[in-house]
Amino acid sequence: MSFRVRLAIQYLQAGGVISHPTDTIQGLACLPCFEQSMQRILQLKHRSINKGMILLASDVRHFHGYVEDTSKLDKIKAGNTSTTYLLEANQHTSKLLTGEFDTIALRLTNDPLITKLCQASNSALVSTSANISGKNSATSVLQLNVFFKQELDFIIAPRNYNNPPSRIINLDTGEQLR
Repeated sequence: MSFRVRLAIQYLQAGGVISHPTDTIQGLACLPCFEQSMQRILQLKHRSINKGMILLASDVRHFHGYVEDTSKLDKIKAGNTSTTYLLEANQHTSKLLTGEFDTIALRLTNDPLITKLCQASNSALVSTSANISGKNSATSVLQLNVFFKQELDFIIAPRNYNNPPSRIINLDTGEQLR
């Protein structure tokens, strides 16, 4: 594991907010056990608390503490097409994750960087695009520093330059929302 990845993990475990490439775009991330870090992401992005955020993980076991019916997690698979699944959140899931909804957004990925971050922290990552709400996502470290006024704790440089966004599927109804 590279020095930069180990450093990113240390920041996450200390409650930091980092930026890193995801399977779709450059993202902002923190660990879901740090409520103040999730609030900080919303503030940095000027994002409404009503929208919620995604949990991103490399193993479905990292989603167990957030959903009402864990048996439905067996339907979630990482594949060639990035897909975010909506499932009913349990009563303990932070409203910062669910926003105004009763569901939580979950994306399973086999991305090597995300796998390392999740395995080392033994957690899913709170994930959202690295942009100011309503604007395009950052594609360089310079843009990240300009957008977020150098207030991110750590940056792993962008690599994907904004691939297509993930599909969104409600796992209970089968409806594809995007």
